[in-house]
Amino acid sequence: MKAALPLIGALAAAACLVAAPAVWAQDQPAATPAAAASDDTDLVFDADGNLLPKHFNQRTQEAIERGLAYLAKTQTPDGDWRNSNDGSTYPVTMTSLAGMAFLAGGNTTSRGPYAANVKRVVRYLLEQADPNTGIISAGKENGRTMYPHGFAMLFLSTAYGMESDDAVRERMKGVIEKGIKLIASAQSPLGGWYYTPNSGDEGSVTVTQLQALRAAHDAGFVVPEDTIKKSIEYLEMCRTVEGGIRYSFNSGGDTRLPISAAALPCLYSAGDYESEMAKACLAYVFKSFCEGNNRNQWDKSGGHDFYGHYYASQAFYQAGDKYWDTYFPIARDQLLNMQQSDRGSWNGDGVGDIYGTAMALTILQLPYKYLPIYQR
Repeated sequence: MKAALPLIGALAAAACLVAAPAVWAQDQPAATPAAAASDDTDLVFDADGNLLPKHFNQRTQEAIERGLAYLAKTQTPDGDWRNSNDGSTYPVTMTSLAGMAFLAGGNTTSRGPYAANVKRVVRYLLEQADPNTGIISAGKENGRTMYPHGFAMLFLSTAYGMESDDAVRERMKGVIEKGIKLIASAQSPLGGWYYTPNSGDEGSVTVTQLQALRAAHDAGFVVPEDTIKKSIEYLEMCRTVEGGIRYSFNSGGDTRLPISAAALPCLYSAGDYESEMAKACLAYVFKSFCEGNNRNQWDKSGGHDFYGHYYASQAFYQAGDKYWDTYFPIARDQLLNMQQSDRGSWNGDGVGDIYGTAMALTILQLPYKYLPIYQR
C-alpha cells in the first residue's frame, strides 16, 4: 500500500449555513453535448448522424459504448459491483464512480440506455446511508469511510436534479442534507479531512469532500461557507515550492502530483482560477503531464495514474482549449490502447476493472458536457 494515496494505493455540528457560498463561482447552466470539429480537424459523426465532440472519432465512441456495456453487465441486481475485487473492498466508492460514468454519458434514472443501472445505483447508495450519523458507507470500507461518503455525495448530488420520482427525490434530499452536515462536522481544525471523521487531514480525502460539497451546491443545497473557506486555506497550507500540493500539512515538503491534480478542479469549483496558488498548481500539473519526456507516457503519477489522469483531465478541460487540446488527444489514444479487447474494461492502477473503467469513461466523456461539476 502506497502512502501517497492510501485508498488508491490499496485499490488508489455543522458550520453556519448560507444559501450560496461566496467562494464558489456563479452557477452555469448545464450544457448539451458539444458539437465541434473532431479528431482533430475533420467533422466526425456517429452512427445516428450526430456530430461528435472535438477530438472524438468513431473508435472513441465505440470504446465508450463498450465500457458502459461492461459496467452494466457486471452490476449486481442490488446496484453495486461487489462481484469484483475492488467493488467488494470498496463497494460504495466503486458504485459511486461507476454511477458517475453512467451520468457522464447522459443517462439518468429515467432516460438513456442505462437508466435502469443508474436507478439501481441510486437505490443502493441510499440504502447505505446511516440515518443517525449521515455517513454513506457499506461498513468500514477498509477503514476509510470518508472516501465512500464523498464519492457517494458526489453521485447523489449530481443525480438529484435529474430524478423525476418525487418520493425518491425526497429521500435523496434527506440523505444529501445529512451528508453535508457530516462533512462539515468531520473537518479537522486545520481545514482538511482524513479517512474517518474527526481523525485528522490529508489531501486526497480533502479534495473528495470538496467536490462532493460543490455538487451539492450545484443541486441547490445550502452548504457551509466556513467549511469551504477553511478547506481552501488547507490546500494553501499544503503548497510546495514546485507549485503543487503535498500529501498533508504534516507530511513534509515533497509534492504529490496526483493530489496536486485533484486540487485543481476543487479550486476551480470554488471560482479560484486566477490566484497565485491556482496558476502555480496548473503550471506544475500541466508541465508534469504534457511537457518533456512524460508527454507520451501514461505513467506520470507513480502508480496512481488513473487517479492522476481522472483529476488532471477535469482540470485541463476546465482550464481551456490550450490545455485540453494538448492533453486529450494523447490521453485518449493511450486509454483506447489500454482497453481490454475481450471485456471492454480498463484495469486501473492494479486496483480493479470497475475503478479503471469508471475513471477512463469519465475522462473520455468529459467533452459531452452533461455534468456541471466537470464544467468551468
